[in-house]
Amino acid sequence: MSNAFPYEISEHEIYRYLGYRGQIPDQVVLERIRVCLRQLQEQVHPQAIWKYYDIQWIDTASFNVEGSVIHSRQLSKNINGCKEICLFAATLGPEPDRLIQKAEISAISDAVLFQAISAAMIESYCNAMNQRIREEMSAQGKYLRPRFSPGYGDFALDYQRMIGQFLQMSKTIGITLTDSLLMMPSKSVTAVIGISEENNQCTMEGCEVCNRSDSCLYQRIK
Repeated sequence: MSNAFPYEISEHEIYRYLGYRGQIPDQVVLERIRVCLRQLQEQVHPQAIWKYYDIQWIDTASFNVEGSVIHSRQLSKNINGCKEICLFAATLGPEPDRLIQKAEISAISDAVLFQAISAAMIESYCNAMNQRIREEMSAQGKYLRPRFSPGYGDFALDYQRMIGQFLQMSKTIGITLTDSLLMMPSKSVTAVIGISEENNQCTMEGCEVCNRSDSCLYQRIK
């Protein structure tokens, strides 16, 4: 069976999601990770959608997107100075959830591995799509800020609804929201990405992996 997921996946990200802090799992676990990874690679069908929007600033913590107001001090700090944003959504599809649910009945340890591996996979896929967006903007002489997802910091999870409506996620890539605003399929991501005319050298993955030691105006974490 051909590989439906051709994107590079960091083994260390898988280990991190499994709770190994700077350590490598033993050989038995490594082999099981490889088996579960192959299953996921063969079965997932990732999809993504993104659109660009002009924004109008209301104050230092709020901005308007086509009549919808977003209020978040941390997101606003992240995209400070931007006049445009990209609304982004991506999913691995329902296959990881099916494999996890099946493993929870027959092999609970595999369910844990499927969870960790698929978490690393959606991150890898988002980074790959982020690079496409970066290239589209680079052709226009513009730059990206790190993606910022609802539920992070003071950027309320309620904004999942707004992003879903703008991108028509259920129709375009099959992402729906539960009453508690969780996404289904579960291995899905939504985000806001600032578009800037200045190159601030932000990493695609975001502040958590940035090695800048100086003070950064767009820093998400302290």
